[in-house]
Amino acid sequence: MPSPNDLHLRFPPGFRWGVATSAFQIEGAAFEDGRGESIWDRFCHQPGAIADGSHGDVACDHYHRWESDLDLIASLGVTSYRFSVSWPRVLPTGSGAWNPKGMAFYERLVDGLLARGIEPCLTLNHWDLPQALQERGGWAARDTMHRFVDYARGVQRHLGDRVRMITTHNEPWVIAILGHEFGTFAPGIKSRKTAYQVAHHLLVSHGLALEAMRADGAKAPLGIVLNLAHTEPATSSAADAARVELDEAMGRRWYTDALFKGRYPQLALDELGADAPRVEAGDMAHIATPMDYLGINYYSRHVASADNSFDAKKSGLPLTAMGWEIYPRGLTGVLTTLHHEYELPPVYITENGAAFDDHMDGGKVHDADRIDYLRGHIGAVADAMERGVPVAGYMVWSLMDNFEWASGYAKRFGIVHVDYATQQRAPKDSGLWYRDLVRACRERSST
Repeated sequence: MPSPNDLHLRFPPGFRWGVATSAFQIEGAAFEDGRGESIWDRFCHQPGAIADGSHGDVACDHYHRWESDLDLIASLGVTSYRFSVSWPRVLPTGSGAWNPKGMAFYERLVDGLLARGIEPCLTLNHWDLPQALQERGGWAARDTMHRFVDYARGVQRHLGDRVRMITTHNEPWVIAILGHEFGTFAPGIKSRKTAYQVAHHLLVSHGLALEAMRADGAKAPLGIVLNLAHTEPATSSAADAARVELDEAMGRRWYTDALFKGRYPQLALDELGADAPRVEAGDMAHIATPMDYLGINYYSRHVASADNSFDAKKSGLPLTAMGWEIYPRGLTGVLTTLHHEYELPPVYITENGAAFDDHMDGGKVHDADRIDYLRGHIGAVADAMERGVPVAGYMVWSLMDNFEWASGYAKRFGIVHVDYATQQRAPKDSGLWYRDLVRACRERSST
């Protein structure tokens, strides 16, 4: 198995290394201890919504196996664990009375992490909006912003003194566009106008939650996580260059300009026309509330093509099982672009990883392709840091194979293999490689 070699020498002492998961993808126990229904519970049971016809009712059974899973995380030697709280598990209808059994699970989880010397990094919204709130308009309704603030304050009240960071939303672009424009993710709505109103409300709720948690005496650093790609033109044509600008405005800059400059790109507003969101007085100031950190999830580049003719299968680059190009230098590119355009707080790579067609061989998974992917992208982070980007940590997506949303269980991102029939976990070669890298970095920090 390839070793980390001298890659660790490029990272400073104190750099945080972690792994990441989300509640709906691993917890299961969908109908236990008072948990309410989420939009993903409802969406999964719609015929044809999930590629393999599966759902998250059991997933990785983490709700019952959390102690052994924390031991597994500790065995990898990481310093941080990024997880999400299931909103419907702690507030079954999205508001009102808290579910003490649900909150007790996260109390045990956080205390268990701390007992093992692992920093808990909490995400409030990793897509599983309570179905009861969806039936009242979901993220398209302004009231949901305020219900989210109430939820954020309550979670902080219970856990904020023990977690290392609190993230408001994970990948608002996915919630808005895949969930409300394309309809391929929950709640399955297909309306561009609704999608951008949702995007706006997510961002406003982020700012409102930061303000409220700070007013309540927040101790943990507060931020948001965006999924970003480095955008390049398919050809050298003027049309493709213009498409780069449009795609950036409608995608990355819709979020980063709003968060760091307090405005949406005019190019995007012009493109949206009547589909542009309704923005009320004070909204943009709330969105631009300063953050303590920015989380970035990166998987591949985005190629802008005016005629939509670009085909990743013909690009000549290797692809993951998701059909995504493996393009590490795109991570350097997006990080340096952000550093050039904005005054950044500390940055964390909160997700980075790849799905491959893994197979058990004598109880082991020899996933050299994933090791190459991780080595390349971790090296890309180091390149960005050497150019001045304030990256403070890196987290692999994901700790273990899990429910991969609309792809079901067919796509495996984990550095730990999960046998879904037995729920047995087994670190893959990539997990052992990552363990050795983290160990080398931590040993260097202690000398």
